[in-house]
Amino acid sequence: MKSLLLYNWEVREDYYRLFEGLPIEELVKDRHAGQGSILQTLVHIIDVEYSWMCALMGKPEIQFDVAEYGDLPSLVALSNRLRAEIREDLNKVEMSSLEHEYVTPPWMTQTFSTTEILKHMIIHEIHHAGQLSLWARELGIAPPSTNFIGRDFKNS
Repeated sequence: MKSLLLYNWEVREDYYRLFEGLPIEELVKDRHAGQGSILQTLVHIIDVEYSWMCALMGKPEIQFDVAEYGDLPSLVALSNRLRAEIREDLNKVEMSSLEHEYVTPPWMTQTFSTTEILKHMIIHEIHHAGQLSLWARELGIAPPSTNFIGRDFKNS
């Protein structure tokens, strides 16, 4: 499962590079899907991943103000900072033992297995990567490859 999280991070980095040359107007333009705009969707991806990871680790949930991340460089900086924390947390956990642990996220009343949460986190980002891909094509930009095969996560 760790390799799929690493895959998501790598594809997200590909999208950051892809969109870095776009004018801010294109990044914040309402696209009538996802979370509205490219920038809002990227903030949402980061927020959801971090919120679920906090739930898994028993940490308090942090609300992100989209207005604080009104451009791609500040969003990339946030993503990198949170990714370092998530990576550290994941390194503390024995992935095979997660199957028998359960968590009730602070924003819900339902309880979920930790593996179910990790799978949700992974699939959630893949879903939004599809939206980013469509928007890239609408802008006349070839989206990055989403192939899992050929990516090397052994050294990550």
